[in-house]
Amino acid sequence: MARLPFDDEHAPLYSVGQVADMLDVEQAFLRRLDEHDVVSPARSTGGQRRYTRHEIGDLQDAIKLVGEGMSLAAVRRIFVLQQQVRDLREELARERAARREEQDG
Repeated sequence: MARLPFDDEHAPLYSVGQVADMLDVEQAFLRRLDEHDVVSPARSTGGQRRYTRHEIGDLQDAIKLVGEGMSLAAVRRIFVLQQQVRDLREELARERAARREEQDG
């Protein structure tokens, strides 16, 4: 059976209005997060922002950090650093797996 778009957490399905309602924030706040490259949603053919479920999770994290007093620049930097940590962990796991294969092989 074919997967439906809403099964994919990376499918851009939700409009700015829908997301603002879900998260109880103003649409302007979501646009500011986009302008500051905190979360960069896809655009529809008409140019409207479309958010994925994954991005909505990131928005929840950003809202929490802003609520704790972080600036949007600080939130963006935190997100970048978190991604770098994830990338480094993946690289380390690959290196460890390759080393195990060399030792076993």
